[in-house]
Amino acid sequence: MKKRALISVYNKERIVPFAQELERLDWQIISTGGTYSRLKAEGIQVLEVSDVTGFAEILDGRVKTLHPHIHAGILYKRDNTQHAESIKKLNLFSIDMVVNNLYPFETVLNDKKNTHDILIENIDIGGPSMIRAAAKNYNDVCIVTDPDDYDEIINRLKTDTLDKNFRLSLARKAFNYTAYYDALIADYFNNLANIPFPDTLTLSYRKKQDLRYGENPHQKAAFYERVYVKENEKAVFTQLHGKELSYNNLGDIYSAVKMIKEFEEPAAIGIKHGNPSGIGTGNTIDEAFDKAYNCDPVSIFGGIIILNGIATKYIAEKINGFFLEVIIAKAFDTDALSILRSKKNIRIIEIKNLQTLSLPARVSKEVLNGLLYQDYDAALFLDDLKFVTQKKPDDEQLKNLIFAFKACKCVSSNGIVLTKNGGTVGIGQGEVRRSWAAEQAIARAGKNCTGAVMASDGFFFEDTVELLHQNNITAVIQPGGSVKDENVIRLCDTYGIAMVFASVRHFRH
Repeated sequence: MKKRALISVYNKERIVPFAQELERLDWQIISTGGTYSRLKAEGIQVLEVSDVTGFAEILDGRVKTLHPHIHAGILYKRDNTQHAESIKKLNLFSIDMVVNNLYPFETVLNDKKNTHDILIENIDIGGPSMIRAAAKNYNDVCIVTDPDDYDEIINRLKTDTLDKNFRLSLARKAFNYTAYYDALIADYFNNLANIPFPDTLTLSYRKKQDLRYGENPHQKAAFYERVYVKENEKAVFTQLHGKELSYNNLGDIYSAVKMIKEFEEPAAIGIKHGNPSGIGTGNTIDEAFDKAYNCDPVSIFGGIIILNGIATKYIAEKINGFFLEVIIAKAFDTDALSILRSKKNIRIIEIKNLQTLSLPARVSKEVLNGLLYQDYDAALFLDDLKFVTQKKPDDEQLKNLIFAFKACKCVSSNGIVLTKNGGTVGIGQGEVRRSWAAEQAIARAGKNCTGAVMASDGFFFEDTVELLHQNNITAVIQPGGSVKDENVIRLCDTYGIAMVFASVRHFRH
């Protein structure tokens, strides 16, 4: 019995030689629309879908393959007697292969010139229906959605190895393809309707690359790229030099970008394992770098540095003296790039739109049995500061308190940051007790505690105030909100410490 293949593809790459091989193997080819015209023009004997259905395509091609003669031919189970009798009684025939790929909704979506109406017309209807039908009936039907599979399919047909297991693998690929396609459309409509938390959540990602390994060498990993990205959220990201980026590099780069986005003035941050080793701001990027580096010149070894300005020769020469995994900047001047490229393994990352880049409005986190999905913690609410103690911070202290509170958003909770002159001098992070985080920050700051100010990512108690007093730290900012706030305020008044309530907390777990 002659085998039949229905071929209807948007991406016509390699379809002609594939169809020619099928014809040589005595397959009958059915097609429609542009694919039919293309195959016929190449001299391939092809039957038009309307000749099978007895029904011409209508509505500008919106309806052509949505017909029982097509779907019955795909879906009927060859080993089911009742199915076979129905097909015979209705004078239908089997369709044993479906070759289909879909309208380019993804391409059109990422072209900002296209309108909503154009996007709607690029939502494929008949294609996904045929693909799903063929994939469902993989026991009897071969579904082909990827041109990269054409050669292997022909080889298997020639060697009679187009077996059930291979057809199952093609069905798996097909269902992933249609699920991804529909998720992309759903994501677009959710954004169109401004629905941040839909009843069912579908997110669309495409594999960009396999990674050498995951968080540890024994873990496999891959990088998946968000497909539907708003223009202001798309990083103009280029690797200028160095080894391939690892799983940990990519995670740290994201952490670094989130941190640097807290600062509008020239800023530099050192990062190690997703936490800052030092944060600095200044009138110039060189000044900012020095403050970030000097906070902890030891821990930055093997870490990442991010700059929200242009990397200079001065910074490159400093970095050249120690091992660094990655440096990220808006740009690199010629001398800096030349110096940095002399280090074989350092990854040099340029993000041209670093200062204008917007971070995604929502973020996710895996938990048992599901996913947490929340608004990104962007706002600082600095207009709501409350000056709760008798002593008020002076202008310079207030400026440093605001910087410290921004810096505190970057550290793991429980977190404490000590700052002076627009740079961190001590950081305590990830402790189970806030006073321990304060002790950690104070120990790292050493003599720099005198004249420094402190920020806390959550409220604290009297034990932390005692530490401030003992170490000559005379101004602090914290969220407030504890039942012991009044006790803390009274103790600050006793010691002459200025305390500000930010009225918002910034835990980072």
